[in-house]
Order: sequence, then C-alpha cells, then structure tokens
Amino acid sequence: MADNASPIVLVDGSSYLYRAFHALPPLSNSKGEPTGAVRGVISMLKRLLKDYPQSPVVVVFDAKGKTFRDELFAEYKAQRPPMPDELREQVEPIHKLVEALGLPLICVPGVEADDVIGTLARQASEQGRAVVISTGDKDMAQLVDANTTLVNTMTGTAMDETGVKEKFGIPPSLVIDLLALMGDKVDNIPGVAGVGEKTALALLQGLGGLEEIYAGLDKVAELSFRGAKTMGPKLEAARDQAFLSYQLATIKTDVELSETPETLSNKAPDKEALLEWYTRLEFKAWLDELLSDEDQPAAEQLEQEYETITDQAELERWIARLKQAEVFAFDTETTSLKYMDAELVGLSFAVEVGKAAYVPLAHDYPGAPEQLERDSVLEQLRPLLEDSALAKVGQNLKYDASVLANHGVTLRGIRYDTMLESYVLDSVATRHDMDSLALKYLGLKTTSFEEIAGKGAKQLTFNQIPLEQAAHYAAEDADITLRLHQALWPKLEQEAGQVSVFEDIEMPLVPVLSQIERQGALISRELLQQHSSDLAKRLQVLEEKAHELAGQPFNLGSPKQLGEILFEKLELPVIRKTPKGAPSTAEEVLAELALDYPLPKLLLEYRSLSKLKSTYTDKLPEMINDKTGRVHTSYHQAVAATGRLSSSDPNLQNIPIRTVEGRRVRQAFIAPQGYRIVAADYSQIELRIMAHLSADEGLLKAFKDGLDVHRATAAEVFETPLEAVSSEQRRKAKAINFGLIYGMSAFGLARQLHLGRNEAQEYIERYFERYPGVQDYMDRTRELAHDKGYVETLFGRRLYLPEINARNKMRVQAAERMAINAPMQGSAADIIKKAMLSVHAWLQDERQDARIIMQVHDELVLEVAEQEVEAISARVCELMAGAAQLAVPLLVEAGAGANWDEAH
Repeated sequence: MADNASPIVLVDGSSYLYRAFHALPPLSNSKGEPTGAVRGVISMLKRLLKDYPQSPVVVVFDAKGKTFRDELFAEYKAQRPPMPDELREQVEPIHKLVEALGLPLICVPGVEADDVIGTLARQASEQGRAVVISTGDKDMAQLVDANTTLVNTMTGTAMDETGVKEKFGIPPSLVIDLLALMGDKVDNIPGVAGVGEKTALALLQGLGGLEEIYAGLDKVAELSFRGAKTMGPKLEAARDQAFLSYQLATIKTDVELSETPETLSNKAPDKEALLEWYTRLEFKAWLDELLSDEDQPAAEQLEQEYETITDQAELERWIARLKQAEVFAFDTETTSLKYMDAELVGLSFAVEVGKAAYVPLAHDYPGAPEQLERDSVLEQLRPLLEDSALAKVGQNLKYDASVLANHGVTLRGIRYDTMLESYVLDSVATRHDMDSLALKYLGLKTTSFEEIAGKGAKQLTFNQIPLEQAAHYAAEDADITLRLHQALWPKLEQEAGQVSVFEDIEMPLVPVLSQIERQGALISRELLQQHSSDLAKRLQVLEEKAHELAGQPFNLGSPKQLGEILFEKLELPVIRKTPKGAPSTAEEVLAELALDYPLPKLLLEYRSLSKLKSTYTDKLPEMINDKTGRVHTSYHQAVAATGRLSSSDPNLQNIPIRTVEGRRVRQAFIAPQGYRIVAADYSQIELRIMAHLSADEGLLKAFKDGLDVHRATAAEVFETPLEAVSSEQRRKAKAINFGLIYGMSAFGLARQLHLGRNEAQEYIERYFERYPGVQDYMDRTRELAHDKGYVETLFGRRLYLPEINARNKMRVQAAERMAINAPMQGSAADIIKKAMLSVHAWLQDERQDARIIMQVHDELVLEVAEQEVEAISARVCELMAGAAQLAVPLLVEAGAGANWDEAH
C-alpha cells in the first residue's frame, strides 16, 4: 500500500517521450539502436524518485488505437505526423525500464494518458491527498487545484493555482474554456475562427466561461479588446464548434480504472532486468551506479581466495599448481600501456574460478614491503611461460607477450584470449575490453584502474600503488579472465566455423603481430621535419587565399566562423544542418559545395594538409622510440567489425597514397642500410572475392583471362569494344565496380561521378544485365541476412546485423549494404591474416634475412636484405596468392625500393 502522507506523482509518459526525443541529440548505442528518448525519460523518472523518495511514481502512456475523441471529431489530431521510427523503436525499452525500476505503468485503451492522469488526480485530491503531475503539457493546467500541482522535470518549474493564474491570466477552472475558444493546432481542436489567445482571455476575463459568454453574446461588443464589435456574430456562427472544442479539450476525470491512488505503489527494482537493459543500451554510468549498489553481487562480493605471493615457498607452491592446471589465466601489471616502454611490476594467475594470486615484483613506493626479486621469479616461471604445451588464457595477451619479451621471456602456449573469444563470437555485441565483457557476460563490475590509481595528471603508475590494493586488482584481473573464458568458450564452440576462425586465424596471429609491432618501422626524422616545414608554408598560402575569397580574415578551423562566411556572407546553399540546426560544414558538405564554389574546394585542401601535418609529419618524429630508433604501432584485432586489422599510435591505415603529400610521408618510411623495402599487395581482392561468391560467368571469365576488370566492365556497361574503352569510361566502370560491392545506390554513384541520377541508374541496370550473377548474389545475401541476422565470410567469420530487421527503413538499408559488403571485406581480411601467418612462418623456418614490418589494408610491407629481394619477393607473392583457393586467381604484385613509396 502507498504512504498516503506522501504526494502521488503522476507522470505524463507520452508527453515526456516526445519532449525527450526532440530535446536531446540523436544518441545511439554501438549497434546503432536509438537511445536518446530512453535516456531522457528515464533520467526524468530517476529525478522524480530522488525528489519524492516516499511517493508512488505512476507512469501513464497513451495506449495504441483510437479514443473517444476520434469518435467525437474525426479530424482530432489528424494533422499530427506519425511517430518517427527512431522514437517508435524506443517505446518498448522505455516501458521495460519503467517496469524494471518498479514503477506502476498504466496504458488504458480508448482514452488518452491525460484522462487516466486526470481521473487519478481527481480521486486523490478529493481524498485530500497531495498530487504532483509531471508533464510539459499546458492542457494539464485544467487539473490544478488546492491539492494538485504541475511539475515540469525538464525545466525544473512547478505550477500551483497561483502559478496558473500568473501564466495564463485565468484560474485553472477556465483553462478548458480558453482552449475551446482559441483551439489547439497540435491536437487539431478547431476553436473559434479569428479568436487567438488575447481575444480568448479578454472574453473570459470580461464575461466568464464558455456558457456565460454564449449566454451574453450581446455584451461582447461592449468589451474593450480589438475587434469586439464584430466578434458576437463570429461566436454565434461557431457555437457548435466551440462546444465541440470544449468537449475535446476536457480531460476526463471519471475513467473506469482497476487501480486507485491507494493501490498504486512502487515495487523493488528488478536489478537483473535493469542490468540487461542498461547493458544493451550502453548506459555505462547507470550500470556503474547499479553495480556499485551494496545489494548487487559486484566483483568484490564474489566468492574469492586471492593471495599475494611474497616468499619463495608460496611461489613454488603456485608454480606446482600452474603446472598441473589444464589451463591457467595469466596477466601482467606494468608501468605503461605502451608495450615498448612498459616494465613489469607484477604477475597474476588464476587456476580455478575465485582462486587467484599476485606476485609483486617492482612496487617501489616509500614503505613498500619486501618482494621477490624480479629476474629470479622470471627465471623460475620461464619454463611454464615458454612451454607451448601449457595452455594459457588472457585478455589481450599480445600486450603481455610484448612486455615479457622486453624481459627476455618468449610467451608460448597462448591458447585462448577472452578479447578475441568475444570478438569472434560477435564483433558488434559490445566493446571487447575486460570491463565491458565482465558487465555483459558475467554481470559484474570490475575494479577500474582509476579506482586504485586516481585520474589525470596525478594518476599513479602501478608500481606506486599500495600492495594491498594492487594485489586485489591484479588477482581480480586473472580471476575475471578465467570466468570470462568459461562463459565465452562454450558459446564459441557451438559453431565450427567460428572455432576455426578463432583457432586457425586469430590466435596464431597474436604472437606474429607482437613480433611485427616490436620490430617496428624505420623512419627518417629529417625527411618528415622538412615535409612539415613545407606543409606549414603551403597552409599559410592557402589561408591567405581563403581570406581573399571570403573578403575578410577568419579562423579556418572554426565551424562557427566558417558557417557565417559560407552561408551568411557568401550565401552558399545549405546542404545539411547539424543536430542543433546550424548549417553543417562537415567534409562531405564541403565536397559537394566544392563542385561549384572555389572557397569550399580550397578549404578541403587546407583541411587535408593540416590533418596530414598534425597526424603524421609533426607527430611521427615524436613517436620514434629512443631505444630502437623506430616507430612501433599497435595493431588491433578486435575493433573493426568485419575482421580487418586497425592500427594506432601511429595509425598506418590512413596515410594517403593518391596525393603527392601523402606519398612524401610514405617516403619517410625507409629501409636500413643493406636492406630494401618490399611491398606486396593483393590486386582487386574484394572484386575477386565477389566473382567467387557470385559465380557470375562474366566476372569469372574476365579474371581468369587476366583482363583489366575495370576495362572489361566498361566495355560491357558502355557497349564498347574492349580496345576502344576510354580512360574516362574505365574510371566510371571502376567507380561502379567498387561502388556496388559497398552497396552504393544510384544517388551515391551519381554524386561520385557527377552524373544525373537517371544516368547513374542506367549504368547500374546495365551492369546487372551484363553480370546477373552479382544481382543474384546481392538478393540472396539480403534475404539470408534478414532470415539469420548475420552474414559470414568464406572462412566462417560472422558479422551480426542487429539493424537488419529494424523498423527504420534507413537503418535496414544500411544493414543490407553491410550484409553485401561484409563477406567480401571480411574474407579479404581473413585472407591477408592467413597470408601473414604463412609468410611469417616461412621467414622464421627458413631463417630468411627478412621480416614483416607493417600490414596496411591488403598489403604486407617487409624489410629484405638487398641480395635476397628478388627471391623473397617471389616467394612472398606465392604464399600470399596461396592463402585461399578461389574460383579466380589471387593476384599479388610486389615492388621494392629504398622507401615505402618507391616499393609501392
């Protein structure tokens, strides 16, 4: 039963649903599911629960279907547009979260949310109980009385009887009359033609309510408002309409309800349901809040036996346990996230759930307890760590392998990696860091590094953290890793294709990538500094030209100033707006404007060169490692959804190749003395995979005959003999070939080739006429994706498509494009990974004087001894071509040079 001493809080859920949707930017989770309205509504409810802790908070929504008002007036709310798809998708999550919070949720067919609220408010008020109506709807002011107050949680304002009088100029009892006279465009309540708010207020203040006005129409002309003399006949003509409007605007207070104010009360929150929805919608702050609750089984409350190993006997006992374990979890704690700089501070192990140990080795804060000597411990652990027969599981073991390598230990037996288990299982289900995985798959909040080390400039490194805190954190990492493995591996085992991707591609790649990263790439500091200086001069010239074109100086990096110049001063057309309504100056907008206007074209060049300077020519010299004289990137296996590797610090994937300035950056990647750079690149690999998957006879023949596939396509699409195809026709055909495998529409192709949409559509239709197998493949793939919810690469890697059956058409179309492209892009990613494994193994086994130093897109880059270039290049091409058996040959082209640009 409710506490009748506390107000009953009645929430107009439908009002806040729309207000939250329009007030907040279009937020979404990593799967693309919209979340902004959910966040807004639930934030408002949490605020109410905080403000009224002893009160029942009742949330009322409109039910589906028509109401009695539609029967009174067929045009009622007829002008309202249908609910946007992005909002419709959020209704169910909001309802589920309201219920999970333990709040009463009411939807009554045949009436509106306002009527349910009105009925409950009137019942409670008649009992002398305080009522709070939480809404943004002005119509609700008619319900305000001595016990009833309106509260707008989004604006923080409240309105009682005095507040209504101040806001509207009339008491709550005349609000319905006001609405009846002036009408309501939003709800399509007609009102009286020619009567606005001022006239309506003058009538109500001068004569009283609607009944009094119509009883004294002859007195209207005596009132002092403008148009009073002619208003009487207008009111008479609209008598029926005015009283119909009164009916439509009146909130019912006598709806038959199964609930009463006395029976409505909050229940205990359903924490499991909240956990599920917060995780799905990626409301991290609320997840942390939920899991920090003392009643929640957080990681600290798990059944656990964590030990800190500080003497030789304990170490020997654990070494014996590790030797006997079928698989043990393993983690390193270090001084840095940068693997080349990181020094080992300690090691943690877990052999069974809840039982873990930490071996501190280098905690050196004042007063730190005595610890075992690091080199001695590593020598004792070396036989275990280097034993390929002893299975290890870790979270991002590539990092741990690199750290151990810094101390002369080669980690072997890398059998499982929970980051990669999660990634192969479903690359788009979540982020694949330990904290996210623990929340998703174990329902646990792990201890964050910030909790023990602090934040910002004063954050401690691990060696400075007191041992008691450090030991629990480190042991928990190993324990959680083992728990994750036990949760994830059985799921992965259910599909042979995914197991194969994990065991044959991703796990073997871990030590290979570790070696490539530590090898690093040699770069010329001098060349980059000279390039940076040249770019600075070029940027200065471009800035001066931009000021000249604009007719005034302005900050080229300021979207606000740029918008003012382009759209206010120069009056260029507004292509797109930002979520806040300002004209967009995004790159794609400038690209479209650049077709017709000189300033946007110049700005694009400025942005491109500025990014090149800040990202590469300025930054790369600073990233040269003092010990090795090289730059060492980090490759990420668990980021790109389709299986492609990405890289960071530096990002090697985005160095431009088509511009002179981009190639100058590549020229700075140089071979050491006595060596050459060899770059081996797959030719048109995704088109070849398309030919294989579609089994289209025309495409298969073009590749088998060794034709230039873009020229062959041009000959077909433009109905021209092969030898007569022009370079312009080939360029268009190339755009079609690549555009279609990325799901490009006729509109997209038209924009890229600067054609009319109809002409682009004709090209696409002609393409599919000549290559019907491609059309069949695309249709089959879309159908399969809708049916199964995922697509697969040639090797069994899955890409799940959570939006493929969404209600929003644009999201579905985006998911369909991804469904078509993912098998090609993902298969290409798998092939290059398999090639890396083959090439690396051959170089190691044959002890060749060569090594892989980079992997970029479909290309392997190596350093090769000068006298071995020809032989090694040939063998590398052979191994890469043999990484997969397709219905068409895999063509690999290799080049060599003193630097990366020369080799390409």
